[in-house]
Amino acid sequence: MKQKAGIGRWVAGKRSKWITLLVWILVVGVLTIAWPSVGSKEINNSPNLNDDVASVQAEQIANREFPSDSGVPALLVWHRDGGMTDEDITHVQQLFAKWEANPVAHQEFVPPFDKMPLPAVKALLSEDQSTLVTPVVFSKGMDSDQLKDGVEQLKAQTKDEMGVDPFTVQKDDGSKLSARVTGPVGISIDATGLFKNADFKLMLGTVLLVLVILLLIYRSPILALIPLIAVGFAYGVTSPILGFMADKGWIVVDGQAISIMTVLLFGAGTDYCLFLISHYRHVLKHEEDKGKALFKSITDSSGAIAMSGFTVVLALFALLLAKYGAYHRFAVPFSVSILVMGMASLTLVPAILAILGRTSFYPFIPRTHEMEVEHAVKKGKPVPTLKANHESRLGRLVVNKPWTIVIITVVILGGLAAFSTQVKSTYDLLSSFPKDMASREGFDRIGEQFSPGELAPVKIMVDTEGKKDNLGDRLTLLPYVVKVSEPEQGAQNRNIVGYDVELSMNPYSMEAMKHIPDLRLVAEQSLKESGITTPTDKVWISGQTATQYDTKETNDRDTRVVIPVVIGLITLLLLIYLRSIVATIYLVATVILSYFSALGLGWIVIHYVLGADAIQGAIPLYSFVFLVALGEDYNIFMISSIWKKSRTMPLKQAIKEGVGETSSVITSAGIILAGTFAVLASLPIQVLVQFGIVTAIGILLDTFVVRPFLVPAITTLCGRVAFWPGKYTQTEQQEERSQS
Repeated sequence: MKQKAGIGRWVAGKRSKWITLLVWILVVGVLTIAWPSVGSKEINNSPNLNDDVASVQAEQIANREFPSDSGVPALLVWHRDGGMTDEDITHVQQLFAKWEANPVAHQEFVPPFDKMPLPAVKALLSEDQSTLVTPVVFSKGMDSDQLKDGVEQLKAQTKDEMGVDPFTVQKDDGSKLSARVTGPVGISIDATGLFKNADFKLMLGTVLLVLVILLLIYRSPILALIPLIAVGFAYGVTSPILGFMADKGWIVVDGQAISIMTVLLFGAGTDYCLFLISHYRHVLKHEEDKGKALFKSITDSSGAIAMSGFTVVLALFALLLAKYGAYHRFAVPFSVSILVMGMASLTLVPAILAILGRTSFYPFIPRTHEMEVEHAVKKGKPVPTLKANHESRLGRLVVNKPWTIVIITVVILGGLAAFSTQVKSTYDLLSSFPKDMASREGFDRIGEQFSPGELAPVKIMVDTEGKKDNLGDRLTLLPYVVKVSEPEQGAQNRNIVGYDVELSMNPYSMEAMKHIPDLRLVAEQSLKESGITTPTDKVWISGQTATQYDTKETNDRDTRVVIPVVIGLITLLLLIYLRSIVATIYLVATVILSYFSALGLGWIVIHYVLGADAIQGAIPLYSFVFLVALGEDYNIFMISSIWKKSRTMPLKQAIKEGVGETSSVITSAGIILAGTFAVLASLPIQVLVQFGIVTAIGILLDTFVVRPFLVPAITTLCGRVAFWPGKYTQTEQQEERSQS
């Protein structure tokens, strides 16, 4: 205790409070000047799969043996209801003649449509003659901004050629010629565009939301600004640290990571600030000296805050064990941001509170009873009565009817959790795009007029060792294959033969992904019948469908590894902090139940309310890491209050007062944290929308069901066993004897 009080004096003493504030200002200023911001080092096209993954190795084979496939295609989808006119087709041919003679930026090559006779081009139209798909291939390795430069030149020259801009014609305006850019280039450009300025919009929306909620709850403009100031300082330190690490190549950060990191800083950071501020407010009602009150607040709450922050940091660091790039890239930014925010909560916030004192809570300033009486007399108001303790109706209800509470909450949470078994996942990038986005509209048009597999054919390559093979015929007979190209020999190894296979379904769908093992089996069987002794080493499958199949397999592997590690780390930390096996078991069990309940209720909202057929495959793991770590925060804060009070009063009384004392702050913190994650739903990116919905729901369930009802009710039922094998205090032993 003395050590913690000493820490309080070090950061919030008469002189040290100014030193603490000055140090934070200097650190932010120096780091901002010396190191780049994290946003300036954002990279959105980093690979998510390692080099040892089958589809990545196949892509390398394809690039080496079939270099014509090494470019990245932009598919221009032309459409006019009732059929494209000869004039439309002529304009398209003239455009391709221009691009052949004068390539746009980063263009690699274009097919010779200008040299084809008109009837030959018409043969490429859809069955109803309304749609034509023409590829323009760009150099591989270009980033989205470079590809966008080339596409913008295509669009500008199209407008000059046709006199109007078909790329701006609405999809439902079928009387006019419309054009859309889709394919890998269009999808890449749109995916990057979704994150343009997303972090600024997200930060602005989050700041406004937190400010409004704090004003509504505490009705104090100064108090509302303190957490935001602390978060601002934490971001000011975190951003250049991560920017420096990214600049050195130690980490890779993308737009999605920065967006979620912003939400995490404001949500979790505000929570940590409120844990300290609320305790300070409570102590000020019993201690006239604001300095002593602040030191006591730091002493009483620093352990829970540090434990909560450390829990989140370790849980997020567990993502370093993931092999999927997006998960792995999240670990360091998220962990560093929470670590810095925890430090700000225990140093900067106390310093600000020490400087402002009771003024922080203006106009509703907390005072001792004596100060309230003196203030009332001075103002000529009625003298307030002294409140005996912090019991609440909720605390009494939980203690008086624990079995009823446990049964009702478990039935409700269990019922919601049952829906989590119905969750369907997708790894379709396009399904994460808004329906009116150009690349998605173009893809949908291809699916309506042609085979959707044309957008991203599967590339199957086999090493025949010079032996005759009938793989092409075998592939043609498969019911889910629409078209198989003529076999093509490798450029360096003539024994390697490649086939482009168009599937009958969306190549990004789960249905298509499930056929990758089937296609591999067919290819291996074909080689085996040709006399190849080791066919498993002679088959390579590349393309978007194969990539997404490996993405799912990697995601499943990461889920099996990361989830047990997160549970194990949190369990270990709780054991160390509480020194109770029993309490640790039911605290971990409740947050796991809460997670599955959130996933089930999230599926109800996403599927049945918003109409999504599936959720993005990354959502379950993302949500688990955040919900289990953040959900345990509230349990730690409440249970630590009960544990401390149980040293001086009977356990049931400690539960009543612990629930009452922490109720308002945890409710406020939960609403703010859920609100910040809900802000993600305002972005036009479905993966973030769905993540925000599931996480916000989980936080609300923790805030309004698990923490106030389930956990204290279980603690009541366990009684002295809840402390096992820790010490059971003398006060509680006396209570047990008096009741027997």
